[in-house]
Amino acid sequence: MADEKELKDFQNRVEELKQKEGEIKPAPNNEKKAENGNSGEKTELKFMNAAEQVSEKPLKSKERDASDRAESPEGPVGLDIGTTNIVVSQNRRNFIESKKELNAFFTIPKSKFAKSILKKNDVLYYEQDDFFYIFGYSAEHFANMFNTNTRRTIKKGILSADEKDGLPVIQAIILSLLKKPKNFGEILCFAVPGEPLDSPFAGSVVYHEQSFKRSITHMGYTPISINEGMAVVLSELGDNDYTGIGISMGGGMCNICLSYLSFPVITYSIQMAGDYIDAMVGMSVGEPATKIKSIKESEFKLSTQPRGRIDTALNIFYDDLITKLITSLERVLSSSDQMPTIASSVPIVLSGGTAMPEGCTDKFEKILSKYHLPIKISEVRLAADPLNSTSRGTLMMAMTEAE
Repeated sequence: MADEKELKDFQNRVEELKQKEGEIKPAPNNEKKAENGNSGEKTELKFMNAAEQVSEKPLKSKERDASDRAESPEGPVGLDIGTTNIVVSQNRRNFIESKKELNAFFTIPKSKFAKSILKKNDVLYYEQDDFFYIFGYSAEHFANMFNTNTRRTIKKGILSADEKDGLPVIQAIILSLLKKPKNFGEILCFAVPGEPLDSPFAGSVVYHEQSFKRSITHMGYTPISINEGMAVVLSELGDNDYTGIGISMGGGMCNICLSYLSFPVITYSIQMAGDYIDAMVGMSVGEPATKIKSIKESEFKLSTQPRGRIDTALNIFYDDLITKLITSLERVLSSSDQMPTIASSVPIVLSGGTAMPEGCTDKFEKILSKYHLPIKISEVRLAADPLNSTSRGTLMMAMTEAE
C-alpha cells in the first residue's frame, strides 16, 4: 500500500488543485489564461511534455541479438527489471526504442578452449572465480543443450535470496543493453514492485530497491524508482488523467496500483503470476514447466474452448490466478483508509506477458463482475504493448525528472 510520503504527496496535490480551481477566473474566448509560475504547474508541464513525446512516437522493440552492441545513452533511460526479461527504453529522435534480454544465467567451468568458443559465437559472458557466467538468451541456449534449466536472478518478483550472484548478473545484462552514460549522472528510472501481500519478509522490496539503486549508481547513472503498477498507469492512462488501476501481470508477481491524477494512492503485489501458472499446470499434467510456458506464450488462447489436458489446465489456473488477484483487489481497496472519493468510473489496464493470451481481458472482466469493488470500473483493457508498457512508463518518469 502507499506509504505515508505517497499519501502526503497526494494530499498536497489535492490542495494544490483546489487552490488552482479558486484562482481560475472566466476569460474572454480570445484571451489565454494567465500562466501560473508555481512549481506544481511546472512539474505538471514537464510531465505532460514527457508524456507527449513518448506517446506520439512509434515504439520499436526488439530482442538483443549477437550483432547488437550496447551504446552510451545521451538522455534519460527507462528500465524494467522483470522476473523473465530486462527491458531498456530510450527516447530516440523519431521513435521510442526498447531492447530486451532474458534475465537468466548459466555457468560452465573455465577453460581456454571454452573461452575461444564463447568469443567466436558472440556469447554473452563474464568470468568469476573458476566459472564462465553465460547470461541472457545465450544462457537459455546452453541450458537447452545440457537439458537443464537456467538460473534465475529474480524469484517471485524480488531479487532472489537463493542466488548470491544475482545482482552482478543483472548488472552485466543491463550493461549488454546500454553502456555507461555519456553524461555522468544521467537519469535512469527503474520499476520496483509493490510490497507483497502476506509476505513473511516485510523488507524484501526495500532490499530489492536499494540494491539496484547502488548498482545503477556505480554504473554512472542517477537512479530513481517508480512503482511498477504506476509505470503502467503512466504508459497507458494518459487519456484518463492518469486515474485508474494499472496491473502488471509478469512472471513472478502481479503488481497493482490505484492512481488518482498521477499519484499512486494504493500499491501492492501478489507473488503469483505466470511462473505460478506454468508450475501448477506442469505438476497437474506431468509436463515440465518450460514446456507449459512455451505453449502458453505461443498458441494458448483463453477465448476458445480448451483442447486437451494442457489447455484445460491452463484455463483452470488462469481462472485461479485472476480470481485470487481480484479477491486481493477487493480486500485491499475495501479495507484502505486512503481511498479517494472518485465520482466517475475508472479503467483497469492489464499489462505484462501473462496478460497477453487472447481472451485474458474478457476472462478478467467476467470474473470481476462477481465482485463489488468500492469504486466503479468503466472497462478492462489490455495495454497497447503489454511487454513494454512498464519500461515506457519508467522512461516517461525519467524524462520528467531530467527536464
